[in-house]
Amino acid sequence: MTLKDAKPGTAVQVLKISGENVLKRRIMDMGITKGIPIFVRKVAPLGDPVEITVRGYELSVRKEDAQIIEVEVIK
Repeated sequence: MTLKDAKPGTAVQVLKISGENVLKRRIMDMGITKGIPIFVRKVAPLGDPVEITVRGYELSVRKEDAQIIEVEVIK
């Protein structure tokens, strides 16, 4: 499952970031790295952007960027 598919109100953990090096580096510079928990706050009506809480701060991620972040739901 990707971050784009995560439902609002769900806590997920990052498994992998795929994609080209420049985009992957930009995502990692935002604090989204393997093993980090993310809380999906809400998704805009058309699915873009996805609002998340990561490392104690709020962040909006474009749908295209959320698509390359593989996650699993934290139970």
